[in-house]
Amino acid sequence: MAEPASPRDWAIALHGRSVLKQRKLDELVRSLGPTHGLRCLDLGSDNGVVSLLLREHGGSWASGDLTEEAVSSIRSLVGNDVQLVRGDGLPFEDAAFDRVAVVDMLEHVPDEGAFARELGRVTKPGGRLVVNTPHLKHTLLRRARHALGQTDEKHGHLRPGYTPERLRELLAPAFELESHRSYSRFFSEAVDTALNWGMARLGKSSSAKGMVVTGDDLARHRKAFRMYALIYPLVWAVSRLDALVPASGYMLIATLRRREG
Repeated sequence: MAEPASPRDWAIALHGRSVLKQRKLDELVRSLGPTHGLRCLDLGSDNGVVSLLLREHGGSWASGDLTEEAVSSIRSLVGNDVQLVRGDGLPFEDAAFDRVAVVDMLEHVPDEGAFARELGRVTKPGGRLVVNTPHLKHTLLRRARHALGQTDEKHGHLRPGYTPERLRELLAPAFELESHRSYSRFFSEAVDTALNWGMARLGKSSSAKGMVVTGDDLARHRKAFRMYALIYPLVWAVSRLDALVPASGYMLIATLRRREG
């Protein structure tokens, strides 16, 4: 991994070594559709690289997240129009956005019902909401993660995940569920488990938004990240084995339409 020279460089460098983040961005872009000329909002986009790369697909964007660490990291990449979300309220005007992307945030908010109503308030009638969240599954791998200390509480999750049916129920009547799919099957999830274990061994702590890896972490652990860059081709190859797994994925992405009126 070359030595990053700017916040954007380190963000792109980390993104390029994360199979899960790359797949997540692809799924979000596909679900959001074209955003040129639209006013858009992303909520919960981790260290900001998703916010940065979504902007590169067009449109005028705002961002929000739940912790000062995450907000600061996002601002370092995209500049202005990044807000701290306190509690379940959103600091944006009514019907402000044509597209809203909730990226690994719904499971973190204290009152999911109040947050769902806020999403309905800020989305324009006819607008599109995309929700990316853990897929509620009870598997041996999930139990193994918990045994390693990677519990929902450790990740800041107040709920373990969602099913499509639960999202439909939660976001009604303001939104209509149009489509959903899952991704990140066993091998990708196993890779993510190993990476989280490694970051914890380096002393990275979790927050209300889970484990957010920033440029400061990259600077502190240059040697570890260089070593990881060397084995990344193997990591990528292992994640490709997901194609052999018939079961549904560990991440769920849903597309919903804001009802008129």
